[in-house]
Amino acid sequence: MHFPKLFKSEDFNLLKEIIRENSFSSLITYKEKILSTKAMMQLNELGNDLFLIETHINRANPVARKIKEGDEVLCDFLGAHSYISSSWYDHINVSTWNYEEVQIYGLVEIMSDNELYNHLKKLTDFFELPQKCPMTLERMGTEFVEKEMRGALGIKIIPTDVKVKRKLSQNRDEVNYQRIIENLNESNFQMDKIMAKKMTDLKK
Repeated sequence: MHFPKLFKSEDFNLLKEIIRENSFSSLITYKEKILSTKAMMQLNELGNDLFLIETHINRANPVARKIKEGDEVLCDFLGAHSYISSSWYDHINVSTWNYEEVQIYGLVEIMSDNELYNHLKKLTDFFELPQKCPMTLERMGTEFVEKEMRGALGIKIIPTDVKVKRKLSQNRDEVNYQRIIENLNESNFQMDKIMAKKMTDLKK
């Protein structure tokens, strides 16, 4: 990822926010050729800003068939993002895109059956408990869950390099910064309104 200093962030809370709000992300590896899949990622905090990523994929997935213990992978999380039209500026310039992104390079550890079960329980509880009639692993029953687990590969990713990028028009002067926010707020797209709020909060 292109990484100008102006857009670099070391805010661990921002990293957590981007991952938790955009947890269905890309898992990328290289085995003779680039392989990529989408997977549900979980942030597992270990304390003192240390963490690992947990995920699982179907064993029939080409990534699962190739990936091995100790392999390096890339987890790519795209957060809020919006098109920024050059027509919003008070001068001639190019259009661009504002966005937040987290890239995590890490080493693979394959989960044990017990680790996979605990991962799936945490993941299911997180998304199901807010539902009207939540479906838990306990309700599914041990036999069913164990059968489904046989088709899943549980993966832990131990970070070796972490990059957090927040490109929110920090390179614009105050007048044009506010013009961008105003135009984003007038948009019919919900993501644009989210971006406008993020840009407003950045200035607080």
